[in-house]
Amino acid sequence: MNPQVSIIMGSTSDLPIMEKAAKILDEFEIPFEINALSAHRTPSEVESFATNAESRGIKVIIAAAGMAAALPGVIAAQTSVPVIGVPIASTLEGMDALLSIVQMPPGIPVATVGINGAMNAGILAAQMIALSDKAVAEKVKAHKAGLKSKIVKANEELAKVQFKFKTN
Repeated sequence: MNPQVSIIMGSTSDLPIMEKAAKILDEFEIPFEINALSAHRTPSEVESFATNAESRGIKVIIAAAGMAAALPGVIAAQTSVPVIGVPIASTLEGMDALLSIVQMPPGIPVATVGINGAMNAGILAAQMIALSDKAVAEKVKAHKAGLKSKIVKANEELAKVQFKFKTN
């Protein structure tokens, strides 16, 4: 089994957040790998990873980083594989990381999810894979239907809640 998605984090301290992306990919049965690389501490390893990702069969990269959050952009600058950035809340409530990832220069796009939004990064990666994989596409559709059924059920439960001035 060869990975189609690569989850990269600046530090293993990001793993509790990035596990959410891994769980989604596992649920959708998409092979993935997880590694720690740092744009500042292991720049040559980041370059090697990014320049070799496509030839290794990686179709989507999910890159997480906090603070200066250079990792997603540095990877995106060196590959044509789509990169999804996950800003990690570490300082400034994650706003520094969010702005670092989302404000990429023209020609170096990084799709960016919300602060600590690893689950959405996993879903977005699955949707990208689903463009060329019908089995994954069906799993994504089922996941979305499940989200809808949760809200329908929640409204059924809310209908049972009684208040003197509640009108529904």
